[in-house]
Amino acid sequence: MGPLALLALTLLPAAALAHVPEAAPAAVSPWQWNFAPWLVGSLVFALGLYLHGVRRLWARAGQGRGIHGSTVAAFVAGWLTLVLALVSPLDTLGGQLFSAHMVQHELLMVIAAPLVVIGRPLAAWTWAFEPGVRQALGRFTQSGPVGAVWSTLTDPVVAWGLHALALWLWHVPSFFSAALTHEGLHVLQHASFLGTALFFWWAALGHDARQSIGTGQAVGLLFTTMLHTAALGALLSLAPTAWYEPYIATSNALGIDPVEDQQLGGLVMWVPAGLAYVVSALVLLGRLLVRQGAAKA
Repeated sequence: MGPLALLALTLLPAAALAHVPEAAPAAVSPWQWNFAPWLVGSLVFALGLYLHGVRRLWARAGQGRGIHGSTVAAFVAGWLTLVLALVSPLDTLGGQLFSAHMVQHELLMVIAAPLVVIGRPLAAWTWAFEPGVRQALGRFTQSGPVGAVWSTLTDPVVAWGLHALALWLWHVPSFFSAALTHEGLHVLQHASFLGTALFFWWAALGHDARQSIGTGQAVGLLFTTMLHTAALGALLSLAPTAWYEPYIATSNALGIDPVEDQQLGGLVMWVPAGLAYVVSALVLLGRLLVRQGAAKA
């Protein structure tokens, strides 16, 4: 449980604090960066802790041992994606255009989350602490109640269900609109999107040895998630009216039709985001075929 718990403590505050509109669209430049201290601090802490752990591990075992260089690259790429989604002007624009908001959320859920999970924060963050602290953290995270909660949240079916629930629930017009106008709800929205995505990809990519998941089940998780997210994207794209009232004024202020803005956002969820799940499933199937071919050789 240790790595993802630490990941939640470091990355979820960053996601939660990002993109809470506080001014009318005319008063906010769409090219404004988000340098909120807690946001930047959380991101820097997450990366620093990871790189410190990798440095200590490689100093002990040799460069590239324990955690491969490509694994580190995956984590860094995921971290940079978080910066793009939460710090860059995309965050500000997401408060004014639904389509930009969708790009922001998909960056969090289908790019940043899997890359961070592939980056194996378990080994890196464990090595960032002194031996005594590592042992204490290990005992705590493996204790009965904590271990039980972790096993439940990373169960493939539970992780799939929580992620699906977060996606569909927050896109209900009344909930999504409320999140745009109430800071606390928007904090919860971003945290639930990123948090459930981390648990989903942790389960789908089989990073918990205590959860036995085969390639077939993993592909099933990815395929069914692609189906229901594509259905939601299609509903948004084909809707004849704008669902989210706050975006009507902000998109009009930028000279963009609200319905067309919503349709574009739906297409983002429908096509490129859905493609990410398909590509991931194909990669898993490809690895399975390679292993089977090697076993027969």
